[in-house]
Amino acid sequence: MLVTEIIRKKRDGDILSKEELEFIVNGYVKGEIPDYQMSAFLMAIYFRGMSKEELVELTMLMAKSGKMVDLSSIEGIKVDKHSSGGIADTTTLVLIPLAASCGVKVAKMSGRGLSHTGGTIDKLESIPGFKTELSEDEFVQAVNKVGAAIVGQSESLVPADKKIYALRDVTCTVESIPLIASSIMSKKIAAGSDKIILDVKFGKGAFMKEYEKAKELANTMVEIGTLAGRETVAYVTDMNQPLGLMIGNALEVIEAIEVLKGKGHEDLKNLCIEFASEMMIMAGVEKEKKLAQERAIESIEKGFALEKFREIIKNQGGDPEIVDNYSLLPQAKYTYELKCDDDMYIKDIDALKLGLCALKLGAGRQRKEDKIDYAVGIQLFGKIGDKIARNMPFAKIYANDEKRLEEAISDVKTAFEFSREPVPKRKVIFAKITKDDVFEF
Repeated sequence: MLVTEIIRKKRDGDILSKEELEFIVNGYVKGEIPDYQMSAFLMAIYFRGMSKEELVELTMLMAKSGKMVDLSSIEGIKVDKHSSGGIADTTTLVLIPLAASCGVKVAKMSGRGLSHTGGTIDKLESIPGFKTELSEDEFVQAVNKVGAAIVGQSESLVPADKKIYALRDVTCTVESIPLIASSIMSKKIAAGSDKIILDVKFGKGAFMKEYEKAKELANTMVEIGTLAGRETVAYVTDMNQPLGLMIGNALEVIEAIEVLKGKGHEDLKNLCIEFASEMMIMAGVEKEKKLAQERAIESIEKGFALEKFREIIKNQGGDPEIVDNYSLLPQAKYTYELKCDDDMYIKDIDALKLGLCALKLGAGRQRKEDKIDYAVGIQLFGKIGDKIARNMPFAKIYANDEKRLEEAISDVKTAFEFSREPVPKRKVIFAKITKDDVFEF
C-alpha cells in the first residue's frame, strides 16, 4: 500500500478499509511512516471526520498496539470510569471506594495531571507510601482482595495513542471528536474492564467548551464502546465552575475523605452517588436505580465507603491513618485567605483561571520534567449561588513560595465575580447517553 494514497483518500472524504487503517497505524508505531505523513493523515481526519466503522477499527488498532490487560481472573463484572478532565474533579477518589463498598469490582487505571486539570495518580501519590505502580498480577490480586485498585497506566498500554497524541499536540489536531474519542476509548478497552462509564465535561474549565460538542463526543464514545462489545454509558457534566471545593493534590484527598464521611460539597457527593448507582446497575449488583442510589447513600452514612478507602490505601502501601489525621499529608508553609468586603453572592467562578493558578503554584506540571508540589492549591468556601458573609473567606491559597503566593492572590481575586442580588445555582448533570437514548436533565 502507498501512504500517500491513504492520505489522499481520507483527504477526499473516502472511507478507509480495515487494512488501510492497519497499515498506517502499525507503520507509524513501528517508525516506518514519518511524522510529516502521519500529520497529513491526522489533518485529513480533522477536516473530513470518520465513519462509525472507521472509528471502531482505528480505536481497536490503537488498543491492540500494545499490551491488552487481561482481567478475566477478577471475579464478577468489572466496571471502569473515565473523566475527560476538570478542576476540583475529585470524583475518582470518592467513587471508587463508594462503588467497591457496594459490591462493584473496579480495576482502575488512571493518568497524571494534564495542563490545568489534576490527575488521580498525582493525588494518590500525595498519600505517604501509596504505590500507584503494580504488576498486572498485583493489580488483579488487589481487586480480588478489596474490590478495587487504582494504578497508573502502564507504558506498554496503547503506544499508538502516546505517539499519535504527541503529534496531535503540535499539529493543531487535538480538537477532533474522532481523534479524541479513539484516544480515550482505546485506553479504556485496552485496560480490560467489561463495562465503561464516562464523565464528559464541558465549559470554561474543560477541554470541550460547548455543551453540544461535549454531547457529540459522549455519543461517539458510547457508539465506539457498544460496537466494540463493551456496554458504555456517558454523562455530560458541567465544568463552568470547579466541581468540588478543593484544587490541589493533598487538598483533594482531604475533600474526598470529607465526602466519604458524609460531608463535602453536595455537587461532588451527588455526582458520585449517581455514578456509583449506575455502576451497580451495569455490574448487576442492583436492578433498580432508586435502590442503587439508596444503597450508595447508606454506604456513606454507615461509613462503609470510608472504610473501603482505608482498605484500598493500606492494600497499596499507603498510610490509612491519613483518613483521621490530615496533618500526615503534605503541608504548605504559607496560607492566605481572601475575604468578602460585604455580604455577597458568588455570581461566577472562572474554573480555568483557578486551574492555571494551581498549576503555577506547583500543583501541576508546566513541563514534563517538573516535580509536583503535593501540598499547594486553592480551597473555595462556596460555589455559584452561595452567599458569603461580610469578612468571611471566599477562597484560601496554600503555597510553599512567597512570590508564587503573591501572584496567586491576584489570580484568585480576578477568578471570582460577585453580586449583591441572589444568583441561581448551576446544575451539574446535563445529559446521560446510552446506546439507546439521550436523557437530558
